[in-house]
Amino acid sequence: MQEFGIKNPSADLSKLGIENTTAHWNLSAEKLAEITVANKQGEYANNGALAIDTGEFTGRSPMDRFIVKDNVTADTVDWNDINIPFDSEKFDQLYKKITSFLSNKEVYLRDAKAVAHPKHHLNVRVITQFPWQNVFVHNMFLRLSNDEISVHEPEWTVINAPEFMADAAVDGTRQHNFAIVNFSKKIIIVGGTAYTGEIKKGIFSVLNFVLPHDKNVLSMHCSANVGNNDDTAIFFGLSGTGKTTLSADANRKLIGDDEHGWDGNDVFNFEGGCYAKTINLSPEGEPQIYKAIKKGAMLENIVFKPGTKEVDFDDTSKTQNTRVSYPIYHIDNIMEPSIGHNPKNIFFLTCDAFGVLPPISKLNAGQAMYQFISGYTAKVAGTEAGITEPKTVFSACFGAPFLPLHPTKYAEMLGERMKKSNVNVWLVNTGWTGGEYGVGSRMKLKYTRAMITAALQGKLDDVAYTEHPVFGLQMPNECPNVQSNILHPRNTWSNKEAYDIKANQLAESFVQNFEKYANKANAEIMAAAPKVSVA
Repeated sequence: MQEFGIKNPSADLSKLGIENTTAHWNLSAEKLAEITVANKQGEYANNGALAIDTGEFTGRSPMDRFIVKDNVTADTVDWNDINIPFDSEKFDQLYKKITSFLSNKEVYLRDAKAVAHPKHHLNVRVITQFPWQNVFVHNMFLRLSNDEISVHEPEWTVINAPEFMADAAVDGTRQHNFAIVNFSKKIIIVGGTAYTGEIKKGIFSVLNFVLPHDKNVLSMHCSANVGNNDDTAIFFGLSGTGKTTLSADANRKLIGDDEHGWDGNDVFNFEGGCYAKTINLSPEGEPQIYKAIKKGAMLENIVFKPGTKEVDFDDTSKTQNTRVSYPIYHIDNIMEPSIGHNPKNIFFLTCDAFGVLPPISKLNAGQAMYQFISGYTAKVAGTEAGITEPKTVFSACFGAPFLPLHPTKYAEMLGERMKKSNVNVWLVNTGWTGGEYGVGSRMKLKYTRAMITAALQGKLDDVAYTEHPVFGLQMPNECPNVQSNILHPRNTWSNKEAYDIKANQLAESFVQNFEKYANKANAEIMAAAPKVSVA
């Protein structure tokens, strides 16, 4: 076995069943990029970033993500159409096949850790078939010093072989690609797909099980930042709600943009980097992300402008899900280490294309838990094929695809911490006002920023509030630098009766969606359901 790079002397791939390899251990991102280009697996953009294609899959494949069902998981995992059970014997069979496939090949290994808080570190080893996959791991996980590498003992191992294809009929998968988590053996195997997000979200799924279940740490799919007064803020929101944009604030330090934990004392990043969408990226709209795309960053599935190496961020011919990964230190204004104290404010961001929800409203604990479990936003016409009018989207805890436990577990932990720490929780609608999509208009970003700034600065603490008649949310009657007439959504509609009908329809969607959680939700949560009261 030939080996190149820095490794723990006790590390032995043959113990994993991978034999006779040329193993590259913990190479620098620069060296991995050079190998990628030499192998004609990628090329450099004119900004210095490495550009690669992930091939057949340009996003995760949720239907092909499985969890091994055994003594550890049988009675703890919330089995559903997201958490799909996989037979332990089939896993062993597939594991032998994928490790045999990687034997006698070049492989790339990285020792790293997840979770910035020293009390909750998770040691990880990632083995990849391609060098550029290892660039992604370098960028996204917490990087180790040479001294740390020399004694690193992984608790979890990820094995990723994009060119290994499963035989669904024999191996028990749905099709040729798969991502399978085995909590007993602490191994994740990924095959048939080169989409790097499967690695990132595989470990996120592990943390979403281990931390709440074993360590009483709330794991969260969110961004977080810290102000000059040491005040931490958390931002939840699905794609298109403005989570990345609104948490990027020149006056606040970024803790992280996607995955965090809250142990009741501190909020901390799980990652060592950012994995940002680049579709329609511009230096004006997302200056921090745009500036971060340089040497060391890795672009996925982008298109160059004809005859150049200049990225065309508006080109969606390969995918709408063009991405960039970069280490968090590519951002200037970051919190080091990536840890903040208990949050003072939590924001749930939603893009309500129906124009029903207030632009900002304050939630009590029951409402916070209810809205957290609901995880609502809306997609508008043109965002996906087949969508011709606004469509409701619910994703439990704003991250349903990555939650092995029942959503009420995470929600009750949120409620308990919210009460203990006296946190303000706000629902912020970055969507439509004055009517639904096609009639009204999108909320101006300057107003949304002004409302969030007012909440962060405590300027909404002493103003008068009005209760929303259907959703029960507390709507401020005034807000600095925001026109008062937009704070109560019904007032912005010329046809008030049409607003009432639409509010009723949205409330019914919430209630219908929540039925699948009701049997495990406590009375406080259930009391926060919207009141379907409009005829």
